[in-house]
Amino acid sequence: MTNVDDRRADGPRSGGGLRFPFPGGAGGRGGSGGLPIGKGGGILGLVIALAVVFVLPRLGGGGEGLPFNVDGLDLPGSVPQASGQGGRVDDVPPTDEAGRFVVWVFNDVQRTWTKQFADGGRNYEDAKLNLFRGSVDSGCGRASSAMGPFYCPADSEVYIDETFFDELSSRFGAPGDFAQAYVVAHEVGHHVQNLVGTSDEVQRLSRKHPDEANALSIRLELQADCLAGVWARNVYQDDSSERGLEPGDIEEGLGAAAAVGDDRIQEQATGRIDPESWNHGSSEQRVRWFRVGFDSGAAERCDTFGVERP
Repeated sequence: MTNVDDRRADGPRSGGGLRFPFPGGAGGRGGSGGLPIGKGGGILGLVIALAVVFVLPRLGGGGEGLPFNVDGLDLPGSVPQASGQGGRVDDVPPTDEAGRFVVWVFNDVQRTWTKQFADGGRNYEDAKLNLFRGSVDSGCGRASSAMGPFYCPADSEVYIDETFFDELSSRFGAPGDFAQAYVVAHEVGHHVQNLVGTSDEVQRLSRKHPDEANALSIRLELQADCLAGVWARNVYQDDSSERGLEPGDIEEGLGAAAAVGDDRIQEQATGRIDPESWNHGSSEQRVRWFRVGFDSGAAERCDTFGVERP
C-alpha cells in the first residue's frame, strides 16, 4: 500500500527511538447489545433510528446486524471549503523514521480491516494517509494542526500533523509509540465507519436534532476507540517478530485514550469540567471502549448505540 501524501514542508524529523516494530525501523520490536427503549424522543429515539437503519452484515461473518457510524472533522457540519493546495504531490512516502512508523501502522491497520471485511463477505476500500504541518486543504475544507488528527469522509483521507504526537507526550502526558499507533487506528476506525454508510445518517440526525448532536458525536468517537482496540487485539494475537506487542504497549494506548478525554482536556485548559459541551467522551469512557475492542477483538462488540449510557 502506498496511499500516502507527505506534505510536511519542513522536512524530516528525528525518529525518537521508536520501539513498536515495523520493517526497516531502527528501534526494537516493536451483535447489537440490548437497547432500553424509553418513552418520548431524546437520544434513545435517535439510537433506535440508527439501529433500525443500519442492519448490515457483521464484519467477520454471520448474519447478525451491527450499526456502525463515523464522524468527519467535527460533526455536525464542517469547516469552510477552500481551494486545493498548490504544489501537491500525491503518493510521496516519507523517508524519516517517525513518518515511516506512522505509515507502517496505517497500512497494518488497513490490512486488519481488509481481512475483517473479507471474512464478512465485504470489500474494504483503502483510505489514504495525509501527513502535513501547520494547515492543510482537505475534502472537508481547510484545517489547521490545532484541530488534531482527523478523518475526512469526503475524500477518505486520514490527516495527521505529527507534531500532535509531541503534544500528546508533553502536554497530555501520553508518550510512547503505541500511543501514536492508537491515534492512527482511531482515525482509520472512522474510515471503517464511513465505508458501511453510517456517516450521512448520523449527520442527518444531528441536523434534525441539534440538541442531541454532542451525544451522537460521543457515541461516534467511542466506537472508533473500540475499533482501534479491535486492531490492537489483532496485533496482540500475532506472535510474529514484526507485529507482536511489547510489555507496556497496551498501557501506552490506554494512556493516550485517557489523555484525550474531554474531561481531561477541559480541566487542563480551563480548570473546570462541562459534560454538556463534550463531543468525544470522558477519559473513563474512551479507555473503557478501547478495552471492549481489545478484550473482545470483535467489531460487533463496538455497539456504542446499543447501550443507554455509553
